[in-house]
Amino acid sequence: MGGFEERPGLPRGLFLQDDFISPEHEEQLVHTFLNELKWPQKDSSRLSLHYGYTFDYMTFGVDPNIPYKEFPDWLVPLIPTTEARPPDQVCLQYYPPGTGIPPHVDAHQAWDQLYALSIGSPILMQFRNGDERVDIDLMPRGMMKMTGDARLHWTHGIKKRKTDTLADGTVRLRKDRWSITYRWIRERDCECGNVRLCDVAQQRLGIAKEKRSAVISDAKRIE
Repeated sequence: MGGFEERPGLPRGLFLQDDFISPEHEEQLVHTFLNELKWPQKDSSRLSLHYGYTFDYMTFGVDPNIPYKEFPDWLVPLIPTTEARPPDQVCLQYYPPGTGIPPHVDAHQAWDQLYALSIGSPILMQFRNGDERVDIDLMPRGMMKMTGDARLHWTHGIKKRKTDTLADGTVRLRKDRWSITYRWIRERDCECGNVRLCDVAQQRLGIAKEKRSAVISDAKRIE
């Protein structure tokens, strides 16, 4: 297992690590996800389970009304050890074939750096910064780390479709995929000053929360 790499052609601050876990470990996790976890019954096809603090989809930060949930045994070996402390919030998400997530940035005010582990089917994720577009092929068992520019100034999203067309023209069918997102609570205010994407910068300018979507020209939401 190698370490994180900042690879040519990718947004600055985006690091990838191949084979964060073994194929055998991945197989065990998929069995756990399918047979041992109780998933919520929702109309949305993308399902989520939260550990540590719970992500609040109304405020985009921690839900203060839900107690801290200890990491389950299966999750503990998957916690990144490259940070000074464990993550405060971990979200396991299930993506059936054809589902995606709109272009977004995770809220600057609430969260610091982000990690994400991919399990199951590979998938193309698109990073966007103005007119720049970078498609990244997220491979199973790979860990992604977003810091700096990639974290603050690029949106990321997955298009809703059942196939991905690769750079060489190959059309690849999507299958079941899971992702584990790790978040660390920000200890100081974000000072990036990006009015288009940063909720701290928007608040300092007096931009009301309900009007922020009009400021974000290429992101459908802040998350």
